[in-house]
Formats: sequence, structure tokens, C-alpha cells
Amino acid sequence: MSSHPVLPRRAFLKTAALGSFAALAFPAILRSQSGSGWAGSTPNNRLNIAFIGVGGRGKNAVLESETENLVAFCDVDDVRAAATFKQFPNVPRFRDYRQMLDKLGNQIDAVRISTPDHMHYPMAVAALSLGKHVYVEKPLTHTVWESRQLAKLAREKKVATQMGNQGHANEGVRLLTEWFDAGVLGEVREIHTWTNRPTWVQGLDEPDHSKVKPAVPATLDWDLWLGVAPQRAYDPAFAPFKWRGYWDYGCGALGDMGCHLMDGAYTALRLGAPDWVESGGGKQTAIGAPTASIVTYHFPTRGALPAVKWTWYDGGLMPVVPENLELNRALPLNGSLIVGSKATVLSDTYYGSVRIVPETLMRELAPTLPPKTLPRAKDGHIKEWFTACKGGPAAGSNFDYAAPFSEVVLLGNVAIRARRRIEWDSAALKITNVPAANQYLTKEYRPGFGV
Repeated sequence: MSSHPVLPRRAFLKTAALGSFAALAFPAILRSQSGSGWAGSTPNNRLNIAFIGVGGRGKNAVLESETENLVAFCDVDDVRAAATFKQFPNVPRFRDYRQMLDKLGNQIDAVRISTPDHMHYPMAVAALSLGKHVYVEKPLTHTVWESRQLAKLAREKKVATQMGNQGHANEGVRLLTEWFDAGVLGEVREIHTWTNRPTWVQGLDEPDHSKVKPAVPATLDWDLWLGVAPQRAYDPAFAPFKWRGYWDYGCGALGDMGCHLMDGAYTALRLGAPDWVESGGGKQTAIGAPTASIVTYHFPTRGALPAVKWTWYDGGLMPVVPENLELNRALPLNGSLIVGSKATVLSDTYYGSVRIVPETLMRELAPTLPPKTLPRAKDGHIKEWFTACKGGPAAGSNFDYAAPFSEVVLLGNVAIRARRRIEWDSAALKITNVPAANQYLTKEYRPGFGV
């Protein structure tokens, strides 16, 4: 295994200033996408899109893109990809994304990546390096360091990017921001976010192969599935689905849902980077994410805005039900409470719904709520990326926004693995109080994948 340097080139990106944050969060009419290189040369002005991962979530990515030209499919698992292959039999197929990009690179405008988390970064780097527009499912990357690198490369290449946290295009993100800016919530110093994940088993040790060693299915290229991850014998505990609970491949419950559930409040409050994070919870192992966790983020003051304490809960753990929630109203399985000095907002997973609680207060305040002033993503999360690829305004969750936000989410996993409160210097990309925890900001890469 090659040794990847820990924390190289530390100062690529600084936390966005408060005055520029609105442009990062809602770029649709505030700034234009530059240097896309789109010439509109294909029939009907369609993009030529290649897909890495076309089973599971990847199948949906393909179906969401049928308005464009589907020029290549790549998947290491023939069974998972079978339905997509059958539905689109004439699209060229590959197992190795490197071969796909090498053979068809000059026919590809954009790439959609829907794979396990550990391969997001090398695949995105390969596509960006060729000047391709890139869409990556959440979380953007597997490590904090990768997010920092990916944002830098995307800016250098001047291409259109988007992370797959679809709720960023929803109405609730804009409403929450407008309410907060207008003072409807008052001072917000406290947020609670929870999820019913993991819906898979976590806290596991290495599978026991002392008696039976599972055979790799003939339909799966296990070596390509591992990619940059350490060499390990195949086991169905890892693929095709349960990989999220293992640190070598996934980011646990927080990585799975944090980029959805935390997005709207993070945007509305202009939170930037936390100055410390700590965590506690259930059983975890050397290779496996915990059975449950509570992660606390502390965000410092931002100008006149007060510091914010944000608590994350997963694995069945939940916040205390607030006094101002109706007695007969249960908290949803996934959601957030944004607690203000004047009003508290309850949001759903994707910020499709944001409501002031209790409902009587929502109805009372409704006539005085501020007008809608922020740009809306009228065509949704996917199409706004298509538009950006064709030279239009930047997509809302482009990597200038998605990368710093993903860093925040992934820092929670660093605190979980460190089992200590970590103090964070974002500009230096460094944990200052627990030097050993810096190892979790990055990882080693198996050679042969260009990173």
C-alpha cells in the first residue's frame, strides 16, 4: 500500500466571509457559471453524460437524466446494473471508469457519480482533470481533506459541479433563510438534528472467515469495487449495500444523512466552519461506525450573530421534545429543530417543509412573514446542474458550497473516531488539540487510481 501524505498543502480554502455567503448558497441569479466550455453542439442542445454507478441510486441518476444524451454506463456489479442495462441496451458499458474516460473522453461533456463514498474523490478527480462537468452524490467525499482538494480542482477547471443533496433546491431552504434574515426567529443559538439511520447494522468487527470464506460473485469485479480502499477479502457484509457502516467505504449514518438534514439550517445561518466538535454514543469498532451517536458542533460568532450549538442524533437517539411542540404532535423520523429566541422551526429531511411550531404560532405569524426575495430553483436540483453545464448560472450545491459544507459534516465522523473533543483550525486544515486525530482527516490510497 502506498503511503499518502497526511495533511499536505494545508491552506487552500478559507471560510467564506459573511458578505459573500449568499452568493455561495443561492448562486442561481447572483453569479454566473464561467468557463463551462459548452458549445451546444449536440442535437437539441443536449449534454453527453456518462454515469459511474448505474444500480441502486445510480439507476435513478440515469432516469433523472433522460432529457440529455446517455453516452456511457460504468458499473462493477452486473447484477446491480442489470435493470439499467436492460432498459438502455444501446448505451456502451464499462466496468472500469478509467477505461471509460480514456476511450470515450472526447465524447463526454459531464459525469454523474453514484458509487460508495470511498470512490467519490478519485472518480471526480479523474473527470475534473479532463475538464468534465461533475455531479457527485452525497457526501461529496469520504474525507475532509478530499473535500478541500475537490473544491480547489473544480475552481481551477472552471466547470459546473453539483453535490446530490437535492433538498438544497427546495423551497424550505429559502423560506428558512428569509425568515432568519427578517428576524422572525430572533437569535438562534441552538439546533437539533436527528435521523432514523442507520437502517443497516453498524458497530461490527471484521467478518469471520476462519470457517467459510465467501466466494466473489462472478458478476462482481471485487478489485474495482475496492478501488482505493485497502485490499480485503470479499464478504457480503460489505457489498452491495452495507458498506456505509464501515469506515473504509462509507461515512456512517452522519455521512449518509447529514448533507440532507443539516443543509437548510447551515445555509440560513451562514455557519461556516465549527471551532470544536465532540461526540459520544454507542459501540463502534476499529473498522465500523457506531451503533448510535450524538455529535455536538460548536460554531463561533459570525459578526453580530451569536455562537450556535448544533447537536446531531442517530441510531434511535432523539432530542428532548420542545415545550412549544403540540402534545399530540410527534417528531418525524428525520428532521431538525432550529430554536430561536422568538420562534422555533421544525423541518423535514429535505427542507421541503419548514413550519414554525406550534402551528398556532405559524398561523399567527403567517400574515407578517417576509416576502420571497431569494432566487428559487424552479427546475429542481438536477436540471439546474444541466443548465450550469450549458453555461448558465452555477448550481446551488456547486463544490464552492458543497465542499466546505461536507467538511463540516465529515468532521463529526472525525470526532466520533477520535473519541475526544476536537478543536478545529479550518484555515490550516488541522485539529489543534489532539494531534493523533489528524489521521482521520485523510487516508491512504491503494495505488493505481491516480490519487
